[in-house]
Amino acid sequence: MSDSTHIVLDDTAMAAAGQGNVLASRLIHRAHAESGWFLYAPACALVEADRARPGTAEHLAALPGITVLELDLPAALALARQETWAAAHSQYAAQPTPDRPDGAVIATTAPKRWTGEPVRVLDLAP
Repeated sequence: MSDSTHIVLDDTAMAAAGQGNVLASRLIHRAHAESGWFLYAPACALVEADRARPGTAEHLAALPGITVLELDLPAALALARQETWAAAHSQYAAQPTPDRPDGAVIATTAPKRWTGEPVRVLDLAP
């Protein structure tokens, strides 16, 4: 088990951060200020968040504590498993990797979206 905290922002969490969600803002601050905290923004979820709240993508991509995850071939192949590209890329990003052996938690304001999915969820709903 790792001492690091890895969190994937889904599109709802990203849009909420742009609207001043306190919990999302705290995650962003921690990822920037504290070692061992890592925050990820899957590119497909970033696009969807920007559609919901224009300007979100540029803002989040400019923050030093957030790593934007590109859509690589394995992620693209995983897209067919979910209803939306945003959800698929978020779920794929949360899976264990050599850098994240325990996987990552998905931060969301829509936790019911993830019911029945093999992911851990952090509810950011106000």
